[in-house]
Amino acid sequence: MLAIYRKYRPTTFDDVLGQDLVVKTLKEAARRDRLAHAYLLSGPRGTGKTTTARLIAKIANCETREKDAAFRAKGEPCNVCNACKDINSGRAIDVVEIDAASNRGIDDIRNLKEIVATAPGFFKQKIFIIDEAHMLTKEAFNALLKTLEEPPPYVILILATTEAEKIPATISSRTQQFYFKRVSVDKIIGKLKDIAGTEKIRISAEALELIAASAEGSFRDAESLLDQLHSFGSEEIKLEDVEITLGKVGFDKLSQIAGFLLENNLDRSLETLSDIEDHGFNLAQFTKDLIQYLRRTAVLKYNPEMNEAFKGELMNEHLEKLVAHARIFKDGHVNLIKTLINAYSQMRYSEFPIIPLEVALVESLKNTNKH
Repeated sequence: MLAIYRKYRPTTFDDVLGQDLVVKTLKEAARRDRLAHAYLLSGPRGTGKTTTARLIAKIANCETREKDAAFRAKGEPCNVCNACKDINSGRAIDVVEIDAASNRGIDDIRNLKEIVATAPGFFKQKIFIIDEAHMLTKEAFNALLKTLEEPPPYVILILATTEAEKIPATISSRTQQFYFKRVSVDKIIGKLKDIAGTEKIRISAEALELIAASAEGSFRDAESLLDQLHSFGSEEIKLEDVEITLGKVGFDKLSQIAGFLLENNLDRSLETLSDIEDHGFNLAQFTKDLIQYLRRTAVLKYNPEMNEAFKGELMNEHLEKLVAHARIFKDGHVNLIKTLINAYSQMRYSEFPIIPLEVALVESLKNTNKH
């Protein structure tokens, strides 16, 4: 049985969500038959880099596009010809995927150069996709440079990386570069809803929101977590199920303790923190999420127009709570955020992570109450 993230991997450019500029540019290149000989796709994990590389491979070799000018004008692969089906299933001999994390040396690139020198066996174009390209050694990059400078006309080389700054300028300057941004929470929620509907998975809105938020902009991470929770076999996936699996509190608990902190209610803040620890949540992750919550609150306090920017990251009811808390945010609460950041840096390496956090709350709220 296919994993959800593989089953619902985009098969057309229009299926690639949250990367509008990348999609628009590549579709236009496809319409005009102006594919480059080398690409550098960079950005956070799970945002569609490898998927897009495979779409480029299909565009370069789609038999329907070759025969039908009207279809070619759509800028999409057909997904029904033999080439498209072979690439979708991972059977295409002329599409070579290399994991640079485990094939990073000069010998591996020399082997690649030998394969590059041979013409495609079945397709019009031979595609090489090097994932985690930043992991290549300096010698390997030097060996790759010659291929980039004088590529055979039948070769397209695609580098994918999460760390573009580690790619030498001599390499990146010889490629077309595309940056993939983190996907907004609402787009992830939308796709998860569609998957849940198709797969007949019952899941609460709060659970969906926490899955999407915890994925940090990665469709793949969100889909993998949904798959994991679905495999537990429960009738409905609830917020508590996601919290237990992630060791991460949901928005309501986060909002509750943030409210106590902004009201300078030390007693209730410490009680809530104790309850969170008793339930086994990851306190370092909780502190990170709390800092993010208070940071958004501060931003809304000093720039209410940021409400629009946060709409893509939060559900409407959650944004309303942030706006309400922004109204009671005071200048002194900036020090609370600073103290929490300091506590977070300490607690990640502490055997008793609750202690730096409790001290931070006591110091911040006691000092605030004095003023």
